[in-house]
Amino acid sequence: MKRRRRTEILINGSQKRVEDMAHCIKDKYQVKVIQEPESGLIMLKVRETSQKSLFYPGEVLVTECKVQIQGTIGIGIVTGDQPELSYHLAVIDAAYEAMLPETIEWELLLENEEKVIQEQRAAANDSILKTKVNFETMDV
Repeated sequence: MKRRRRTEILINGSQKRVEDMAHCIKDKYQVKVIQEPESGLIMLKVRETSQKSLFYPGEVLVTECKVQIQGTIGIGIVTGDQPELSYHLAVIDAAYEAMLPETIEWELLLENEEKVIQEQRAAANDSILKTKVNFETMDV
C-alpha cells in the first residue's frame, strides 16, 4: 500500500485505531523524536481549470512531526492543530519505512477501514442526494 493511500485512511478513519497502531510500535521499539509536533503554515496550491495554471489561494495550518525507528525516518503531517495525531502518523510511517513485521498485519486492517470510510461517504452522499431538486421536472 502506498504512503498517500495509507495516510488518507489513517487520517479519515478511526483515531483509536491510529493510536493503537502507534502504541504497538512504541511498546516494542525505541522511537526517537527528531522533530516534536509543531504547527506551521503551508501554501494551498490549486489548479485553475480553464487555463490549467496554478495559483495559491491561501495558507493552511498544519502540524508536522518526525521520528526515527531503527535508523528510518517517519513523517506525520496533518491539517489543523493535532500534535498527537501527527506523532502517531510519524511512528506508523517510520514503521512502514523500516518494514517492521507488525506492518504486514496492518494491511488488512487498513483495507477494512477504507471500506468503512467509503460506506460512510456513500451514506452521506445518499442523504445529500435525497434533498436534491430536479428543476427539469418542476412546472414553471
